[in-house]
Amino acid sequence: MPGELSSGRSGDARVQAQDHVAVVIPAFNEAEALPTFLAEIRASFAAAGRTVSLIVMDDASTDRTTEAAAALAEVVRSPVNRGHGPTALSAYAEGLRSGAGVIVHVDGDGQFYGDDIVRVAVALDRSDSDVVHGVRRGRTDPWFRRCLSALVRFAVLLLCGRSVPDVNTPLRAYHPDTLARLVGGVPSDALVPHVHFSIAEARKRLRVRYVAVESIPRRGTVVQGTMWGTGRSRVLLPPRRLVRFAGRALAELWRIDIAGARRSPRAVATVRG
Repeated sequence: MPGELSSGRSGDARVQAQDHVAVVIPAFNEAEALPTFLAEIRASFAAAGRTVSLIVMDDASTDRTTEAAAALAEVVRSPVNRGHGPTALSAYAEGLRSGAGVIVHVDGDGQFYGDDIVRVAVALDRSDSDVVHGVRRGRTDPWFRRCLSALVRFAVLLLCGRSVPDVNTPLRAYHPDTLARLVGGVPSDALVPHVHFSIAEARKRLRVRYVAVESIPRRGTVVQGTMWGTGRSRVLLPPRRLVRFAGRALAELWRIDIAGARRSPRAVATVRG
């Protein structure tokens, strides 16, 4: 089909995809969540008969995130705090270096079940898709976070003419060739790389499969992430930090995905196989 990314994968690469999955996990101050989350992911892949590598990218946490994860995963620690977007891109880069045939991204707060992570990985391996998104159901996020996601989803529809059910989902699976092209199309300091990925996928009509997964509360006693609140109780209004972040993210979307695409159409074409 025109505009789709051809897989270009040999039979040996498909066997590699079946045998080795890398789950990459950006994390900041997730010492409480990671031990049970990582153990659950390992158990779920073992039950499915899949080899899995777990790679945690620690964004200069101030708690014991590195120590908590070290027994169950390879941990790469950033010397400075860079924020979620750059850390996610660094985690993807580690996944590409791992040699795995399937690379799955999930955040370190443990808001998914291990079995659902396996389902997303297996869905990519068993289909002709370029990408699999885990579409969150039953989200317990604050109302303003869900509203922000809906606004971004509407913006992507206007920009690309394709509805993306969960445009910023952190649970995604990629083949390395597809992922390398997407990562190469955004700056390393991007605030919202998954939104950029979703826009590139839609514009190039990549074959995206959507798998419904259950969204569960953050693991541990901290019920809000650092972007959405400050501690162990829920907040009713958007934190100022989130408002500032949303403004910067919108400016980034304009610069990269709207103005940038108009100035240089070839920049989008980097995701072509």
